[in-house]
Order: sequence, then structure tokens, then C-alpha cells
Amino acid sequence: MSGHSKWATTKHKKAAIDAKRGKLFAKLIKNIEVAARTGGADPSGNPTLFDAIQKAKKTSVPNDNIDRAVKRGGGLDGGGVDYTTLMYEGYAPGGVAVLVECLTDNKNRAVSEVRLAFSRNGGNMADSGSVSYMFTRKGVVSLPKGEHTEDDLLEVVLDAGAEEINDEGETFEIVSEASDVVAVRTALQEAGIDYDSAEAQFVPNIRTEVDLDGAHKVLRLIDALEDSDDVQNVYTNLDIPEDVAAQLADDE
Repeated sequence: MSGHSKWATTKHKKAAIDAKRGKLFAKLIKNIEVAARTGGADPSGNPTLFDAIQKAKKTSVPNDNIDRAVKRGGGLDGGGVDYTTLMYEGYAPGGVAVLVECLTDNKNRAVSEVRLAFSRNGGNMADSGSVSYMFTRKGVVSLPKGEHTEDDLLEVVLDAGAEEINDEGETFEIVSEASDVVAVRTALQEAGIDYDSAEAQFVPNIRTEVDLDGAHKVLRLIDALEDSDDVQNVYTNLDIPEDVAAQLADDE
């Protein structure tokens, strides 16, 4: 899920809960399988696969699971599933824009589950193009805060195509053009700086601020969408102000 820096803590807590449920593991494994199928099973020659594996390892997905996914995707064990990428658009309560990225082997099941999640949680699906114009495909490299300052990082990644660095509370996010994400994470690697994930994401250009009640409603919808095995990523233009984020933390 992608949102706004003022609720980074909420996102991190949610990611931990998702990991415990096993949902996140399954989706990371699916990413690896698709990356291997699309670009080959050798991470050194397939940057998308390399980054998918890196993200899975950082989320503590077992190495055996990762290896099996690479082999399935690369056709090395005769298994694997053909997945199709689908994008759905809609609005959450309060007019928050939502992009839903699915990776599925059953289009009818995927759209049915997405539509049901919207309708049961006060949202509605929208026509193609009615929401996506509010987002831009960007490269995002996330790394934990350590001994390196924002200025230190900027010095390392600026020539690689980095456009900005966002302070996300516990982490930094380095934003670039989607085509520059590999160059940015390579620059970090060469400088000996550890990172958590490097991938293309849909980043909102326009944000919609919500109050506490609105935040709860939007997060319920996001939870319902992400509960579907076919939903790979949910992007929103949700903006939760600091005071509302603090109230959400108190409610947990």
C-alpha cells in the first residue's frame, strides 16, 4: 500500500500484521515467479527478479520458498502458473483515489473480489482512466534510517537519477523515474549502503486529506482489497495528517 509520509508508521505496522497472516509472503513469492518467467531465472541478468528477491528476503520469506518460485517462474521444474496483470480504479469513502493492481490466473474472480471489496466498504469502482491520471509511475527505493543522513544519500544517488528523498519516519524513500530505479539502487550498493526494496510504484500527484473517521473507512477498504489473493498492490492518494495518524496509533 502506498500513501503519505505522515502515516508511515501505520504502514509499517500493517505490513508486519500482513506478514504474520502469510498474505504478504504469498504475494512476494508471486512477484518472484512472474519476474523469473518474464525476464529469466538469473537474477544477475534480470534486475526485476533481483529486486523481487531482495524484497522477499528483507521480509523474511524463507530461502527455500524463494528458490522454488524462481525455478517455477523460469520453467526449471515444469511447474508454474500464467499470471495476468490487471489494473482497476475506484474511489474510497471521502473521495480518496484508489488503484488496484492484480496478478491473477482468473480475471473473473479478480474483478469480482475487487468489486465486492469496494461495494462492502463504502467505495465504488470507476472507469479506466478516471483515477490513474492522479498517479505517476515512479521508481521508489526504500531504506532504513542509519548513520547516513538525507544529504549523504543524495550525494550518492543524485547522479543515478534520483529526484527526491522523502523522510518516512523510520525510513527514507528515494524517488526517481521508474527507468532509473536499478541505477539508484546500484549506486547505493556500490556505496555499501543497505536498502529494503527497489521497485516501480504508482505515486500520487494529488493527495486527499482525511479525518480520523475517514482514515478508518479508507483503511478498512484497503484491508478488504489486500485480503484478496489476486490483489498484488493497492495505491492510494490518501493523506493522513500527523495528528490523525497519532490517533490511529492510539486506537490499536
